[in-house]
Amino acid sequence: MRRRFQNVNFIDIVLWAMGLGILFLFIWGTIKGLQNPKYGPSDYANFVVLGIAQGSMYALIAIGYTLVYGVLFMINFAHGEFFMVGAMTSTVFIAIPLNETGFFDRQPLISLLLIMIVAMSTSMSIAVLTERIAYKPLRKAPRLVPLITAIGASFFWQYFFRGLFGSQVISFPEFAALKGSLSLFGLEILKSRLLVIIVTIVMLIGLQLFIMRTKTGKAIRAVAEDKDVAALMGIDVDRTITITFATGAAMAGVAAVLYTVVFRQVHYFMGFFPGLKAFTAAVLGGIGSIPGAAIGGLLLGIFESVGPSLFLEGLHIPAAHQLKDVIAFTMLVLVLIFRPQGIVGERLSEKKA
Repeated sequence: MRRRFQNVNFIDIVLWAMGLGILFLFIWGTIKGLQNPKYGPSDYANFVVLGIAQGSMYALIAIGYTLVYGVLFMINFAHGEFFMVGAMTSTVFIAIPLNETGFFDRQPLISLLLIMIVAMSTSMSIAVLTERIAYKPLRKAPRLVPLITAIGASFFWQYFFRGLFGSQVISFPEFAALKGSLSLFGLEILKSRLLVIIVTIVMLIGLQLFIMRTKTGKAIRAVAEDKDVAALMGIDVDRTITITFATGAAMAGVAAVLYTVVFRQVHYFMGFFPGLKAFTAAVLGGIGSIPGAAIGGLLLGIFESVGPSLFLEGLHIPAAHQLKDVIAFTMLVLVLIFRPQGIVGERLSEKKA
């Protein structure tokens, strides 16, 4: 016990004190907000549904971060641009032309599938190209080198597609079939949000089956465990890493279509904030864990949606709903202080053992 306290330094004490102070503020704000309720139970239920829909998109993007980190132990900061590429190309080359011909409204399901296929294919192609040109030559380089390269790749794709499509905001056509809402369990849920939740569930189940039940998925898990041993067992490590990048980018492509359906705007800088939020979600859940990425994304979306109304307005902070990003990154700080391995991550001592 004495040795345990001797290992605690002044910085740890300061961080824990700061974390406890933030938790106290959140609890105090929640109590004050509940004492003077501005919103009813139905309002908070709608906030939760909105948060689940928002968090579903974060979860799909976060999977790309966690897959690449699990295999290469690097943060692919260009992943947000894979999301952006899928949204812009599918909007410009598929969604807008289909809308102009009238096919968009006549066959909404087929149109959505075509848009999703193009978005996934484009995101996967850009991810594989980036991996082959920018990351593959740096496999044995110090970890800081691929990290800086990833930041450079992110800026490259941003300005490449700005030059290709322009810097203006492009409007995504609205699906007539997704207008309005449905009544479920006494709640009015927008059809677009319900679509996001359903598609996310299907994609997460499909990804879990792919990773756990297929030969390629087993190869990805083997490479993540030990590249040298996997190579000795006959696994093509380079090919497996490329498939890992493509799989993560495919999830980002799906998230891109869902994002455009909900928000109906695309531009060259649109990948930055969703990518940053998804990275936060991956760290919250435990980076390297696919279930952790999903849980982290959902929790982040719910706290972003509920937090301003529940925490910030209880503290009488003006323009609380404009500060939802504060909730997201405060969550990240708290997790890094109290559980740096993430919600689902392994304990460091167990990993060393």
